[in-house]
Amino acid sequence: QVQLVESGGGSVQSGGSLRLSCARSGYSTGSYCMGWFRQGSGTEREGVASISMDGTTIYADSVKGRFTISQEYNVLYLQMNSLKPEDSATYYCATGMTSIGRQCLLRGARKFGQGTQVTVSS
Repeated sequence: QVQLVESGGGSVQSGGSLRLSCARSGYSTGSYCMGWFRQGSGTEREGVASISMDGTTIYADSVKGRFTISQEYNVLYLQMNSLKPEDSATYYCATGMTSIGRQCLLRGARKFGQGTQVTVSS
């Protein structure tokens, strides 16, 4: 069974940067799609970014131009720049999202990590 372990969360001021990491281990029979989701206080979990095995990426409109998803071997990254207070949330690494062609959609994740907290102060 696949295991996902996030790290790299923390507190930063508005305009700052953080990089999240997610170490993947184990075996999954689902789609390879990897991605990041987040859930703020009192909000539903939402997709942030996804990446397919060939590197095709998708971003939520709210983070386009500020966040970059990447992967190297079995580690998934999320580089977050120009952070805003509204980016504050628990960020979850995920796998197994619904895929259409080469794109991994920001829904249908089959496995989440335990989450890492990101707090952006104004």
